Amino acid sequence: MEYKRSSVIPQRQKLKFLPDEARVITKIFGLDKIRIYKVFDRVLNLPDKEAGELLKLVVDNFDHRHKDIKRVFKDNFDRVNQGLDITIYKSLPLEKKLLLGSYFTLEYSIESAALFNPSIVSHPDQKGLKAGELRVIISFRAVGEGHMSSVVFRSGILNKNGNINMDPTSPLVEKAKTIESAEYSKEDFGMKLHDMGQSELTDGIFEQLLDAFTMGEMTEAIEHYKAHNPMTPRHDRAIDTLHWLARSNYEIEFDSDVDLSERVIFPRSTTDIRAIEDARFVEFTDENGQRKYYGTYTAYNGHSILPQLIETTNFCRFNIRTLMGKGSQNKGMALFPEKINGQYAMISRNDAENIYIMFSDNINYWKDEKLLREPKFEWEFIQIGNSGSPLKTEKGWLLLTHGVGPVRIYTIGAILLDLNDPTKVIGEIAEPILIPEEDERNGYVPNVVYSCGGMLHNGYLVLPYAASDSRSGIVKFKLQELLDAMVPLSED
Repeated sequence: MEYKRSSVIPQRQKLKFLPDEARVITKIFGLDKIRIYKVFDRVLNLPDKEAGELLKLVVDNFDHRHKDIKRVFKDNFDRVNQGLDITIYKSLPLEKKLLLGSYFTLEYSIESAALFNPSIVSHPDQKGLKAGELRVIISFRAVGEGHMSSVVFRSGILNKNGNINMDPTSPLVEKAKTIESAEYSKEDFGMKLHDMGQSELTDGIFEQLLDAFTMGEMTEAIEHYKAHNPMTPRHDRAIDTLHWLARSNYEIEFDSDVDLSERVIFPRSTTDIRAIEDARFVEFTDENGQRKYYGTYTAYNGHSILPQLIETTNFCRFNIRTLMGKGSQNKGMALFPEKINGQYAMISRNDAENIYIMFSDNINYWKDEKLLREPKFEWEFIQIGNSGSPLKTEKGWLLLTHGVGPVRIYTIGAILLDLNDPTKVIGEIAEPILIPEEDERNGYVPNVVYSCGGMLHNGYLVLPYAASDSRSGIVKFKLQELLDAMVPLSED
């Protein structure tokens, strides 16, 4: 089947973004304590000459795949050694520590399975460009073994005609350093746990905490609660959620010499957050003209989702925190690029079916969602959602949507919101503006085109998009053509 096509003509670039299984990071290879001691014994019983030759072989084999593989081995040795009861290992020669660390290191291919659901923003560095050019950053959801997903970046330059030339992609990948938050807010945690229906199970823990508390104090309160109260599987799950929430508010930083394409925002732990899904980045301008970047995404730990917010000014240092309030309960939140009538504004899909809009005085707290749009056309009868943050035009806020139709076909559409009151839909296009072409239909999730955000440039809408949750491409539209295709809607 084929939907009736819109009069808006999509212009696809030949450029394709494909997953690259050679882009790998290192992770710690965890074993139980008994097996750790056995590995230590086996390695330390090697003759010194044999151990030295083995270490050289391992380093030579992996040095070209990572910037500082010896540092990786040393850090992993230290992490494993911290959990052991024998202190003598601390005095081992460096060579033995490195060799031991190599046994507790593994490689993970971050995008071996898919590279999809992109968003695009202008780069903070616009120096050295020709007239009409714009340097941009494209974010992607990268998926590897076990469907663990992370965020990766590419950079390029849009020319005056809305076509993009990408910068070379580094074969190396680097995880960020974590900068732990010193304190947490009891009020914030209580609100989020209440939203998740688990506050009654954790009230006894919070009675032992000050209004601002550290991770260590939370751990002590949990142990106190366990010692004085009967525990059930529901209590265990609530405590797991509490740990997950604490570990979901943190800062990360990359060294400034790490190329943008080498940076990956990776789940911090397979037990805490299993996936970072569908980051929707937007360049935000405040009332004073100051600019920063926000990215809304969904954290997933295997059984629960958690809407999160990334904040950065330079794509080197990222502050990551949890979105609070009953409006922050589902996937697909997308922030407006500026305040509306003095308030932050957010597009959401609170019930997994319809598009909503919310306003807030605090970017971290969202509630009182208002229904903006229900499925209306046959290509969106199952559900609709946003395809990134609204884009400001002189005619109104251009909101790209995605719709799910028969046989779970995903297409992309567009509606127009009032500039001053975006709760009003003032225009619509009855047909999707982007439909999966035949060569885009097959992949991890067939029959899907999807985007997490486009941008306007020199009269074009430039939209990176994913095909069948596997790979990505770039399409552009003439903005005026798109606006002219909008059918005005009268107020009810």
